[in-house]
This record gives sequence, structure tokens and C-alpha cells, in this order.
Amino acid sequence: MSELTELTAVRLLDGYRRGEFGPVEVTRAALRRAEAVQPEVNAFVRLLAEDALERAAASGERWRRGEPCGLLDGVPVTVKDLLPLRGAPTLRGSRTIDPAGPWEEDAPSVARLREHGAVFLGKTTTPEFGWKGVTDSPLSGVTRNPYDPARTAGGSSGGAAAAVALGAGPLALGTDGGGSVRIPAAFCGIFALKPTYGRVPLYPASPFGTLAHVGPMTRDAADAALLMDVIGAPDSRDWSALGPAPGSFAEGIAGGVHGLRVAYSPSLGGQVAVRPAVAAAVRRAVERLAGLGAYVEEADPDFSEPVEAFHTLWFSGAARAVQHLTRDRRGLLDPGLREICAAGARYSALDYLAAADVRTELGRRMGRFHDTYDLLVTPTLPITAFEAGAEVPKGSGHRRWTGWTPFTYPFNMTQQPAATVPVGTDPDGLPVGLQLVAARHHDALVLRAAHALYEAGVAPAGSGAPRPRRPRATGRHGSRPIGRNNSRGFG
Repeated sequence: MSELTELTAVRLLDGYRRGEFGPVEVTRAALRRAEAVQPEVNAFVRLLAEDALERAAASGERWRRGEPCGLLDGVPVTVKDLLPLRGAPTLRGSRTIDPAGPWEEDAPSVARLREHGAVFLGKTTTPEFGWKGVTDSPLSGVTRNPYDPARTAGGSSGGAAAAVALGAGPLALGTDGGGSVRIPAAFCGIFALKPTYGRVPLYPASPFGTLAHVGPMTRDAADAALLMDVIGAPDSRDWSALGPAPGSFAEGIAGGVHGLRVAYSPSLGGQVAVRPAVAAAVRRAVERLAGLGAYVEEADPDFSEPVEAFHTLWFSGAARAVQHLTRDRRGLLDPGLREICAAGARYSALDYLAAADVRTELGRRMGRFHDTYDLLVTPTLPITAFEAGAEVPKGSGHRRWTGWTPFTYPFNMTQQPAATVPVGTDPDGLPVGLQLVAARHHDALVLRAAHALYEAGVAPAGSGAPRPRRPRATGRHGSRPIGRNNSRGFG
């Protein structure tokens, strides 16, 4: 049997049913892994060991009675520290938030996980208020890449991606306002889905408005589909949430790609310079889609880079997030965040509405594009992971993180489902991601195509997958918060 920390959620549930192992055994293994990897990658801001073991013990009793309480009973999961988790501080990577709370409410996705018996291992790192595509903050320091700790894990759900990649729980909740589940998943060699906006309810509302999505980060598409069946349920606290999904995502992933119309856009019509190793890995995976029966042709969506409109929306949201802070408190913020907040505060209502018009037109163009094509395939990112602690790659000439994420943020503007699938590594052994995009409400199609790539071995999730470094577990558990640059783990 594989090491417990290597198993997917689907495999863990099967093991529980068969009596091969139990939730306490699995949770202890996941906690040991989290403790071991923390000093090197800094994936967690808080480990909830005591609570996790209590929930695992209760789950074990239910499994022994043959009465699991839900779809994920006893499965370890982590929660990004932008999403409220009852009983644990949600500090959003910021020194401006009082840890005293109170912390009395779950986010909708967290509440659904609780109802289904999931075991909460801890809260994962985020840049301050999730503002950028890498993960470092004044509160918790730098989160590093599992394949090379000198490089970034990406962001803003970087801690979640590193945790899944290193076996500290097979499931993670992340958020995505411009690529924030897809960017770190691509850099860390795992799967992530940004669902259609509203498919997963969000509360409290994000200051970034309807750009912000909640999504699963997992070992493979099958686990993500299972997680979507849990978190994709309506919640009355989110007035913009969609109604119930038309069917089970987990039951819909096995249809394959035969007959699907796939547009392959290697560079968005020459707008993006893609690193050769990334382009080659993505092209090989696209050729495999064709070999599986999809009708593939090179075709580019009809839009030019909407970065200025995105900046207007994004920077305005950042300004709103800190609007309540005094000048002294703003001095505690990430300097880069202070810069974009200042820019956002200068925009007028007319500027914001003009950016919304660009967004509307982009959505219309993509809607028409999907009248012809079921799926759009692009690289997730044009590069692989770069140096940790930097917002942009050294020497790139980019000013902001959006300069190196041209394939991700447009689909937050259009609210379409988009997933990243690991499809190989570059010559340095760093993961490469392929992005699958479908029309709004076609999340099941994205999951189905991704699952086909896993089934075909293009995106291996098991023993054949490239593996990040795995530090040796120490066997200690704790539950206190983790200090910035803490090299002692959780003890």
C-alpha cells in the first residue's frame, strides 16, 4: 500500500470503507507531514492538530458503525487563510487584523465541508488579502516551492498548493481572483479548478467583487469533482450564488473527450511570449487530447489583453479592502499592496464602469467563441516558478504580477470555469501546467476533460508523477500559530 499521505481523497474513502485504515491514522500521517514540510516551504499559518484529531476520532466511530455522515467523512482538508473557519483566526496575511476575533462563523464552503465530516488540518498561507500572484506577507513571510525552495510556490493560494503537493492533506480550499488557485497549482504540479462564478458560494463577500471565486486544489480531477459535489451547494448568505448543480460532478467525469471541439491557443494570438519548454509540454498534451478523439485546431479567442481594465477593478478592490484603516495602520501593509491601493483610490466611478464595460465585451466575445468550441486550451502560465520572495521574475521587465499571468486573469473577468492540469516539467524539473477553459456553467466539462488527461497518463497523480522533495517527519504535533520565518515547525 502507498504511504497514506500519497493517497487521493477518493482512495482514502475507499480505504475507510474497506477497513484498511482509519481517519485517525490518516490524520496523524497528514499532521506529521505538515509539521515536517513547514520549516522549508512555510505552507501553514496555523495547524489545528487537536481539533483535527477529535474530528478524525468521531469520523472513525461513524465508519466503524457503517454510518459516514457525508461525502468526505474523515478526509483531511486545508483552508486558505482568507476563508473563515469557526474557532480559528482568519488573519488574511495581514498584521492589521486583530487575532482576538471573535471567530464564530464558517465560510459557506467550510460549512459544507464540516457537514460532510471533513477533518480540518489547518489554515494555509496567503499574501495580504490575496492581492498578488505569489505568496508572501508581512505576517507570515515567504511560501516556497515544493520542487525547489529557492523558488516561489505562486499565489495567492500558495500555501494550499504546497500543502497538497507535499502530502499535507489531499484536499485544499483556495480562492481565485486573477489566477490564485491556478497559478500556484501550475507552479507546484497539482490540479486546481476556478469554477464558474457563483458555483461555490462566498461569504463574507470579497472586496474584489465578482472577480473572486472559491475553488478546489487537489491531487487530480476526480478529487476536485468530489470536492465540488460538497462545496458547490447554495448558501443563503451569498446573494449571487447559483442554484443547485444540475448533477453530480463526480459522476460526470468519466465521459472522455471524444468528439469535443477544442481550440488550442498557444500564445493568445501571439500576444504572449511562452517559454519553449512550457510550450512543448502543453503541445504534447494537446496532441494527446486529439489522440483521445477530440477535434483540435489552433484558434485564438478574439480579444486583446484587458490588463488595464483588470487593474482598475483589482486595484479599486484593494483600496476598498483597506479603506477603514488609519494612516498608521496602513503602514503595516505590504508595500506593494499600499502602492496598488493608492492607485485604486484615484480611480473614479466612471473609470470603474468603463472597466466593467471592457469586462462585459470580453464576456460577450468568449460566449461567441464557445458557440464554436467546447474547450479552449492554453498554457496556464508562460513560465515556470521563479525566485521566491519576488512579485515578478527578475529581469522580466514586468511591474506587477499580472505581467506574467496573461492566461489566467481574463477568465476571472468573464467568470468562466478554468482549470490547470500538470503536464510535465521543464529542464530544471519544475512543473508545467495546461489550462482548460469552458463556457460559463460548463464546469463538469472542464473536469471531464481534465480527468481524461489523468486517465491517459498525461497528468499522472500516482506513483508515476514527478515528486517534490519530502522532508522527514518529526512526529510532533501542535496547534499554536506559526510565527514569521519560524524554523521550528509547529512544536
